[in-house]
Amino acid sequence: MTEATSLPPLRPGSYAFFFDLDGTLAEIKPQPEQVVIPQTVRHRLGQLARLCDGAVALISGRSMAELDRLAAPLHLPLAGVHGAERRDISGKVLRVNLAPTLVEQLSRYLVEELSVFPGARLEIKGMAFALHYRQAPQHASAIIQLANRLVAQHDGLSLQPGKSVVEIKPAGISKGSAIAAFMHEAPFAGRRPVFLGDDLTDEAGFDIVNELNGVSIKIGAGESRAQQRLQDVQAVYHWLEQTTYQLEQELNRLPLRRAGNESFNRGI
Repeated sequence: MTEATSLPPLRPGSYAFFFDLDGTLAEIKPQPEQVVIPQTVRHRLGQLARLCDGAVALISGRSMAELDRLAAPLHLPLAGVHGAERRDISGKVLRVNLAPTLVEQLSRYLVEELSVFPGARLEIKGMAFALHYRQAPQHASAIIQLANRLVAQHDGLSLQPGKSVVEIKPAGISKGSAIAAFMHEAPFAGRRPVFLGDDLTDEAGFDIVNELNGVSIKIGAGESRAQQRLQDVQAVYHWLEQTTYQLEQELNRLPLRRAGNESFNRGI
């Protein structure tokens, strides 16, 4: 794995960009509601989207409603809850839902079971459940075992471990499947995907990007199947600034190149 300093020489229309949020575009905080994307970073994302004809998406375990709130005033393509809900460039939303009776049953069960672990927190996402133990690290093993038992009892559910969290979600969805779906749609289709993420939940995305001859970038320490690495969130901000600058410079050169080619063709 190499340090991600910049992309290969940028050509307009060549790349599609996908970003995780927590730990990538925003610093991780003790509580999820404390997380913010700095205004300057949101500006850069908007600039990148304009330069890439809209081929920029957020791929996160958070809900799309949360992503919209954190990215406002941007209105980007999104994949929320690890791909269980997805919004394309036209605004069309696709969701994978659990049966309401199952959601109610699991909600009641998990609220009761987690009550014995002080500091643990249950996040109910509608089609998924996040069991947070950042404030209860001493109970991590017991909470993970609880989630494993529950998934084993219900067909159609799967487990997604993350940083100080384990999630119960519909089987067959992942950040990788979300990126693959985007790559079959405009404006992403025909481009090389670039995906930045920091967590175990992002590894499926790295796998898809690697298969598509894209650029996969791991944020922070730890083993990963990503090709490149950035040290931390601040390094992501620098990378984003450099990438938008390079792409803008390349686009500004295009009229000059086209004019030069036209003169050359007329000479022939």
